[in-house]
Amino acid sequence: MKLIPSLAAATLLAASTAYAQNYPSGPVTLVVPYGPGGASDLAGRALAESARKYLGQPVTVVNQAGAGGMTGARDVTRADPDGYTLLLARVGMALSPAVNENNSVDWDEYTFISPLEATPMILAVADDSPYESVEDLLAGIENDPGAMSYAASGATAIDGFTVQSLLADAEMDPLTAATLIPYRGGGELATSLLGGHVDFLAIAAASLMPHIESGDMRPLMVFSPERMEALPEVPTAEELGYELAGQVIGWSALYGPPDLPEDVVNTWAEVMEQVAEDEMWLSRADDRGSISTIGSVDMEAYAKEQYEFYRTLAEQFGYLE
Repeated sequence: MKLIPSLAAATLLAASTAYAQNYPSGPVTLVVPYGPGGASDLAGRALAESARKYLGQPVTVVNQAGAGGMTGARDVTRADPDGYTLLLARVGMALSPAVNENNSVDWDEYTFISPLEATPMILAVADDSPYESVEDLLAGIENDPGAMSYAASGATAIDGFTVQSLLADAEMDPLTAATLIPYRGGGELATSLLGGHVDFLAIAAASLMPHIESGDMRPLMVFSPERMEALPEVPTAEELGYELAGQVIGWSALYGPPDLPEDVVNTWAEVMEQVAEDEMWLSRADDRGSISTIGSVDMEAYAKEQYEFYRTLAEQFGYLE
C-alpha cells in the first residue's frame, strides 16, 4: 500500500516533465492590460508577431483594460503557471502598488521573464498652441493656476506623474497647478489633445509620433535619458534641468504568473534572444519611438528600483501618508 502514493507521485512528475518539455504545444495568450491603440497595445502586438516565429506557436493578444492595468495583471497572476498566459507588463505594474496600499497585485507577484523596451514620454501641445517651449508652457500654467488642463490615464499613472513631476520641478503644486482630465488609453489621450479638449499632455511616444510627424502636434520635451533619434531637436527633461521629470520613463516587459516552470522560462529566454535581433521587432520599436532593452537589465531588480522611485514620488506628492 505504501508504494501507491510514490508511484502516483512519480507518474505525475513524469507527466509534468514531459508537459514542460513539450512546451509550447499550443497558442500562447499575451494579456495587454490596457485598451487598444496605445503604446502597450502596439508593443504587445509587435512582440506577438515577432515571437511566434521563434516560439513555433501563435501568440494571441488579448486587451484587458481596467484599474490602471491592474485588472489584466491580476488575472495573469491567478492564471495556471503553465506558460500559456503571459503579461505585457508596463511601468504601471511597479507604479500602481507603489502608490496604492490596497493594490490588488504587488510589484513582485510575477515571474520576471524579460525586459522589452524603454518608451520615452513626450510633452506635447497641439500645433495651434501658443506655447513654443516648456518654459512658455510652465509660465502659462503659473499665470493662472488650475485653469490649464492635461490628459492622463490617472493621477498616479505614469502619464500623470510625467506632468506632476515637471510641475514639482518648477516649484508648483503638482496636484493643483494644472487640472488633470482622465481618459482611458493612449489613443483617447491623443484624441483629447487633437480635439482641443485639453491644453497639453505628456504620454508615451508611440501614441504621439504619428501626430507629431503629421504636424498636428508640437513636441516640447522628451522624458528620456537621451534625445530621441526621431526628434533630434527636442530636448530631454534632464538637459533642461528638471530633476524629477528626468527620471521618469515608460517601459514594457514580459511577465508570467508566479512559479513558472524553469523549462518555460528557459524557452522564453531563448525566444527573447532571437527577438532582440529580429528586424521586424527593431523596426517596429523605431516606429514607436521606443528603444529595445531585451537582455539589458535584470528585470526583477529594475522593477524593484522603479517601485521604490514611484513610492518616493507618491510620498512627496501626498498620495501616501
